[in-house]
Amino acid sequence: MELSVSSREPTLNVQLWKSYEDEMSIYIENPSGNRIGPLDEKLGPQRYRLGNTDLLIYYGKPGPYHLTQEIYIDFLPGKTYVDSGDWKIILSGKKVRGGEYYLWLPGGNTLNRGTGFYEPRAYGTLTIPATARRVIAVGAYDSLVDSYADFSGRGSRMLPYLKPDLVAPGVNIVAPVPGGGYRTVTGTSFAAPFVSGSAALLMQWGIVNGNDPYLYGEKVKAYLRKGARPLPGFEEYPNEEVGWGALCLENSFPK
Repeated sequence: MELSVSSREPTLNVQLWKSYEDEMSIYIENPSGNRIGPLDEKLGPQRYRLGNTDLLIYYGKPGPYHLTQEIYIDFLPGKTYVDSGDWKIILSGKKVRGGEYYLWLPGGNTLNRGTGFYEPRAYGTLTIPATARRVIAVGAYDSLVDSYADFSGRGSRMLPYLKPDLVAPGVNIVAPVPGGGYRTVTGTSFAAPFVSGSAALLMQWGIVNGNDPYLYGEKVKAYLRKGARPLPGFEEYPNEEVGWGALCLENSFPK
């Protein structure tokens, strides 16, 4: 994978996720063509120097709730900035069973313009806590044109279960603001409240009104999934973009 590092980048962190069972050699090459590797596949930190950049690499272990392994690669300046130019992260399979791997860079405009992967893809961008099994993970779509919102995080096959669960309106939502008044907002943070309100109405119907006294957690999720409607452009459901479809509370009440 080729990684472009722009000038005057003070530090950089890359996270590599893979199946713990997969064994692969990792090499890192700097813009001058100098290379380190294969890295030692041992848990804990390792430190190397390439040009004027120090590389701090940490091999993690599976967590209590997942089977994946996270490998941190920190680019630290030997002087003031990380060496700019085209870096390469090279993976060479040794004993591969699944073969899925994902790499992430920090988001939120924390990196300089021009720093990023040359061929990024959006799958695997759905993050904690939406990756938890028992939550209702909500993506966003544009309800004005009935299309998927491209900023919404996507699931991946590395998760043992499919996420997100469904999508809700998250583009150009009119919302109240502190101090009074309204403004137009966009984001998955504004899609999630639609599903939260729908879950509350389902629980009122079931528990408060006595129609389904044991309507909790996973049962609410099941009703919302079943009631979700398809969006144009998707033939297979569920999928990593919109899950089981778009929120439709009317269809979610059991008949």
